[in-house]
Amino acid sequence: MKKIEAIVRKSKFMDVRKALHEADIDFLSWWDVKGQGDAKQGLIFRGIAYDVNAIDRIYLSFVVRDINVDKSIESILKAAYTGESGDGRIFVSEIDQAIRIRTGDKGDESLYNK
Repeated sequence: MKKIEAIVRKSKFMDVRKALHEADIDFLSWWDVKGQGDAKQGLIFRGIAYDVNAIDRIYLSFVVRDINVDKSIESILKAAYTGESGDGRIFVSEIDQAIRIRTGDKGDESLYNK
């Protein structure tokens, strides 16, 4: 089992969510987050300088069986891509154990994805 975490543009999140759904990945969590990338910029409006380095992003996280890792990553890559700096990142981590609280199912059986 793998945990996939991704940081994507807010404007691309619905596309990513739809692409994951089409790949049969329906159980995920997401959060609105702010972050700062490599680009440094400021904005001056009516003589007042504003820091616009904090960029709104969506952080999403889900756990999949090993057989679903590649299609999950490909779905995110295709849906989140704009070709511009700031498209985001994908992180993949190993999960040692998962347990469904309601049934006590362990390992792959505790996950919904097939």
